Amino acid sequence: MDERKGAVISGWAMLPFAILAWLAVPLSFAAATGAFGTELRGGKPVLAGLLLIVFAFLLSKGLFTLQPNEARILVLFGKYVGTVKTSGFYWANPFSVHRDFSIPVTETSDPQARLIRPKRKYRISLRARNFETATLKVNDQRGNPIDIGAVIVWRVADTVKAFFDVDEYEDYVKVQSETAVRHLATSYPYDHTEGVAPAEVTLRGNSAEVSAALEKELRDRLARAGVVVEEARLTHLAYSPEIAHAMLRRQQAEAIIAARQKIVHGAVSMVEMALTELAEHKVVQLDEERKAAMVGNLLVVLCGMTDAEPVINAGTLYH
Repeated sequence: MDERKGAVISGWAMLPFAILAWLAVPLSFAAATGAFGTELRGGKPVLAGLLLIVFAFLLSKGLFTLQPNEARILVLFGKYVGTVKTSGFYWANPFSVHRDFSIPVTETSDPQARLIRPKRKYRISLRARNFETATLKVNDQRGNPIDIGAVIVWRVADTVKAFFDVDEYEDYVKVQSETAVRHLATSYPYDHTEGVAPAEVTLRGNSAEVSAALEKELRDRLARAGVVVEEARLTHLAYSPEIAHAMLRRQQAEAIIAARQKIVHGAVSMVEMALTELAEHKVVQLDEERKAAMVGNLLVVLCGMTDAEPVINAGTLYH
């Protein structure tokens, strides 16, 4: 089924008729008792009064209001006849306007009992809603257990699909969102690994790309329920407690190695610059053995973890 506009008229135009019908009911019964001195007594005025009650009730039942970003589905004897999305006061066929009702919640330990809860029949909110998934424990692409969670901003766009194509569209959004987050976690590694190209997309290092992939998958999954995903972002991402300490030590080791590599690269550049400057300005002439000693001393000073304590040579360069 495709969503279409429901046939309604202004409620303000029908409200006077409903009021007049209710006012005519006591007058009809009064006439049946001869209160007005007429000869219309007995069954006919009573029957007219009963018919007026039914007529007034139907006129009143067709009146309904809609708040901004709210929709009401019109169903006539089990057939979908349209949807009203514009806020205001309306009147529609009273047999197509179903009042809200509640389904009592049954106390049970059955996990499926969440499907049996109070709901508002044929009335759907079109406002944006937030749904935050529980923190899920999943294995990433490399098999490392991680904890991941996300928040999804969504709204109903097609009321017909939301109400008739799925059972309990809110629960459908929750289940499909958690499924999408699990699939996302298994599609990417948590972080970069040594020996892997830096261009690899990871959950920790490429949040924008990961969020875009999550939004796309959610749109595909929730399109069947007439739901539009406005935004999806990861709110929690960490290694599971059982491997968190080991992974932290690995990250610390990788950081230390990367820092050392940078320090050594800078030290070599400084030693090369020092030797070049000494040779160009002819400050001192050094043979290969003295150059090697000088390079060793400079690297120790520049790459050492602690400050070096120099030893001053009071003799000649070669003694």
